[in-house]
Amino acid sequence: MYFLQGLLVGLATFAPVGMQNLFIINTALVQPVRRIILTLAILALFDMSLSAAAFYGIGAVLEMWPIMKLIVILFGSLLIIYMGSNIFRTEPDMRNLNTHIPIRKLIMSAIAVSWGNPQAVLDATMLLGAFQANIPKEEIYYFFGGFLAMTPIWFGSLATVMHLLAKKIKISHMVWINRFCGTVLTIYGIKLFIDGVTMLLEFF
Repeated sequence: MYFLQGLLVGLATFAPVGMQNLFIINTALVQPVRRIILTLAILALFDMSLSAAAFYGIGAVLEMWPIMKLIVILFGSLLIIYMGSNIFRTEPDMRNLNTHIPIRKLIMSAIAVSWGNPQAVLDATMLLGAFQANIPKEEIYYFFGGFLAMTPIWFGSLATVMHLLAKKIKISHMVWINRFCGTVLTIYGIKLFIDGVTMLLEFF
């Protein structure tokens, strides 16, 4: 159950059509298969390493200070709701993205988008921290396993579909992807907020 929940949360997190997915889409539309696979491997590596660092880092904090669980759930749930509402309203724009770049620059871009972006680090930490604080300890690794597994699954699926259907994909299709994912994240955020309020009431 928690593995599937991790997959679903991972899907809702990775699937929205932001800059990273747009780069994958454009690469899949115009580049040969070998270049597509290399691009996916580089982006997935840095995404998964960031998720792992956020997961284990917040885990140590939660073990040291149990009160942090309540704080992380409440603030994390609000962040997830905010992320979901922003994703729902985002209009994908496939213009002005250069995919013909050297491998070295591609690696540096992947680092900048993940590890070099404080907002990405904060989002990953709060997102995973909120769920980690709310899921039984013995089940959390199933959840995180599902979350991590969705990175290569989503990136690979996205690139494959775009490469095979290059001449049929419309921007309106990606708009609905964002709306679906924004809705999923918002619902999860509301659920976490309710759980956090319940925990808060138990303190009094």
